[in-house]
Amino acid sequence: MSYSVSREHFEKLAEEALKTLPEEYRKYFVNITIMIEDYPGEDDIKKLNTRKHGLLGLFSGVPYTKKGGFFDIPYPLPDRIMLFQKNIESICSNEDQLVDQIRKTLVHEIGHYFGFSEKELREYES
Repeated sequence: MSYSVSREHFEKLAEEALKTLPEEYRKYFVNITIMIEDYPGEDDIKKLNTRKHGLLGLFSGVPYTKKGGFFDIPYPLPDRIMLFQKNIESICSNEDQLVDQIRKTLVHEIGHYFGFSEKELREYES
């Protein structure tokens, strides 16, 4: 059932998926980077108490709702959304499914960027 593509093609699909998100949300993406790795690292697996192959994406940083403060000085490190290519590919059997899953994973992780909990996102996604 796995559908695999090159890293370059996966990155292109992720960029295209990001462009499909409404501008009303994208305008808040300040100092955020989207990265692609094959699998999550051991620290993330332990911290989230999950399996290596179970995690599709991960938001790391300060949620948008918690930003601001002393003269609105931006945080020095960028927030990150990680997409785990091999895990996403493993649940897709063609390019259409891959594109759809990349977009769903991005939307989910962007939800964390906007401060939504895992429970709130699951309710929204249902």
